[in-house]
Amino acid sequence: MQKPARFLVLIESDGAMLARLFDAERRQLAEFDASSEEVAVMSSGLLPRDAAGALWEAALAGHSEGERQAARVYTLDV
Repeated sequence: MQKPARFLVLIESDGAMLARLFDAERRQLAEFDASSEEVAVMSSGLLPRDAAGALWEAALAGHSEGERQAARVYTLDV
């Protein structure tokens, strides 16, 4: 059984905005286009923070520090 998504991360990759879902241990569960309607629904009413620092370094290892700083991380209600 797959763990529920705990975090929604919006991050740029090669000029496109991606939405990535992560579980509580910051393991990626899914990746899709950040312009999808689901992103607006999932992030509605939530305040984002950036993905800079050690907490997201391993989960977003393919991204630069600048991309992680510009990313938006939403903690989902589960």
